[in-house]
Amino acid sequence: MDVTIITGASEGIGAETARQIARRDRANAALVLAARNVEKLENLAAELRQVGSSVLVAPTDVKDRAACIALIDKAVSAFGRIDTLIVNAGMSAHANFAEIKPDDLNWMHDLMELNYWGSIWPIHAALPYLAATKGRIVAVSSVAGLIGVPGRTAYSGTKFALSGFCEALRPELEPSGISITIVYPGVVKTDIRKVGYSASGGALGTSGVREDDMMPVAEAVRLMLEGMGARKREVLMTRQMRLGRWLKLITPAVVDRMALKAIKPEFRPKPIKPVE
Repeated sequence: MDVTIITGASEGIGAETARQIARRDRANAALVLAARNVEKLENLAAELRQVGSSVLVAPTDVKDRAACIALIDKAVSAFGRIDTLIVNAGMSAHANFAEIKPDDLNWMHDLMELNYWGSIWPIHAALPYLAATKGRIVAVSSVAGLIGVPGRTAYSGTKFALSGFCEALRPELEPSGISITIVYPGVVKTDIRKVGYSASGGALGTSGVREDDMMPVAEAVRLMLEGMGARKREVLMTRQMRLGRWLKLITPAVVDRMALKAIKPEFRPKPIKPVE
C-alpha cells in the first residue's frame, strides 16, 4: 500500500490529486487528507473509499507547527509508513504593494505563514519516515514562484521562498534517497485567485490575472502526478512558462512586460503619488 499525505486536500488541486491517485491505485492507495474544512474532507473521503482506497481524514491548520507534527504522527499511526508528502496548502493574493495601507500589511505575514511555513513544518516532521521508504516530496509552487508577477508581490514572495527552500533541500536529501519535485502550475481553473487576499486583507472576490486560457485542474494534476512518478526535479506546466524561464536569463525586461500583460488592465500598477 502506497501512503500519500496531501495538504490543502479539501478542494482544487489537492482534492483532484486525491481523486486521481484513488482512481489509479484503488485499493493500493492510502490517502491522508489534510485541510481545515472537515465537511469537505469527509465528503471527499467518502468518494475515494467508493473506489477501494483507504482514507484518513486529518483536520489540520498547517500554520500550526504542532498540528503538522500531529498530522504526520496520525498518518504513521494509521498506515505505518509515508511514501509521498504533497505540500499543496496555500492561498493566493493580488495587491500592488504600494497600495497596501500600513495597518493592513500584516496579512502578508499571514500569507507567508501559510504558503511557506505551512509546507516547512510537515516536510521536517516527515523526513525520518520518508527516509525509511526513500519517498517523495512534492511542493506545489506557482508560475509566480518562478517569475515575479506584478500585483502579486506577496504571493510571489511566498512561492519563491518555497521554491528556493526546496532547491536547497534537494541535495541535502539525496543521500537519503528522498526526491523533491517542485510543481509550477500556471493559471489553473480553480477559485484560488477569487478567494485570495486583496490589498485590505479581505477576499479579492475576482481574479486579477487574465483567465482566457486557463488549464483544467484535472490536466494540471495529471502533469503533476506524471512528474512525481518520474521523480522529476520540477514540473513546468506550459510552453510559455518554459520559454519565460529562459527569456528571464537572457532578456529579463521582456519577461517583465509579459508578466504585466498577464494582469487585467484594471489591476495593473499605477504611479505612486510622491510626497510634496
